[in-house]
Amino acid sequence: MILLDAGITLAWQEPISAFYGSLRQNQAESQLQDIKDDFLSKPEVVDLPPAKNIDARAEELADLFEKTLRDGKPFGRIEIPSIDADYVVIQGTDEGDLQRGPGHYPTTALPGQGKTIGIAGHRTTYGAPFNRIDKIEIGDEITLEMPYATFTYDVTKTDIVDPSDVEIVEDIGREQLVLTACHPLYSAAERYAVF
Repeated sequence: MILLDAGITLAWQEPISAFYGSLRQNQAESQLQDIKDDFLSKPEVVDLPPAKNIDARAEELADLFEKTLRDGKPFGRIEIPSIDADYVVIQGTDEGDLQRGPGHYPTTALPGQGKTIGIAGHRTTYGAPFNRIDKIEIGDEITLEMPYATFTYDVTKTDIVDPSDVEIVEDIGREQLVLTACHPLYSAAERYAVF
């Protein structure tokens, strides 16, 4: 039995935390729809005056949605077709948040705010949402579906960085998405980053 567990972990992910992570993802899925419905029915959203352009409207909605965010609650949905990843993203990156799915770094922006958005995820435990992050290639598309709009990003770079290199999720003066996960598999010695 131990050899079977080790084989499954090496081939895919740790099975017990994967089951737990799957249950938590299902809960987050249901909560995300409720959050979206609630947000879109808020008077401050419904009564917004016409926007100058789509970017201005996205920023207004992102600013309003940011005020509703709570750690441990659904943030949005990430889809990475090139690695068959489709997960509800959770607000926050502490261990409890990351057990539910990929987590949005609370110190980073939201899609539409014109700044850096950072999302972290596990590679071998709790559903291993970023298990194949190292297979994402330049030119691949990543979509963030938020309760207020959908955003698509093209991958421009990947890198391996030290865990202390937190500046990779700092604002660079324009909108960019940064995904991070431990690297290599089964180790936290480095971070794999996708921009």
